[in-house]
Amino acid sequence: MKIEISDWIKQAQVDLGTARYNLQGKIYYASAFFSQQSVEKALKAYYIQEKNTIKKTHSVSSLAKELKLPKELLSKIIELEEIHRTARYPGISQKIPSEEIEEEDAINFCNIAQEVLKWIEIKVK
Repeated sequence: MKIEISDWIKQAQVDLGTARYNLQGKIYYASAFFSQQSVEKALKAYYIQEKNTIKKTHSVSSLAKELKLPKELLSKIIELEEIHRTARYPGISQKIPSEEIEEEDAINFCNIAQEVLKWIEIKVK
């Protein structure tokens, strides 16, 4: 595995750990954000492997579609699409980010990130 791919995977793993840590601390918006970041970085690692370049985007769904991930993963990844914005910026929805994401959502996002990361780790070995 190329060092660049390895670095993206390592950071995706750390981001998932950060998501879990924030979930335990009941900081759900931060957990959601780091779940999305974990998926984004894992997808970028896989993108580098498959396309031999990096794609600069925050759109996890467009990366997943371009990489032709299985439909069951793609449908889950789509749930994370707007998290990079809604978990960070007030004014995107009716509530501020720290009030927008609930525990159930954060748990779901962590589970999605774990599943995607596991699938990609197998693909990039």
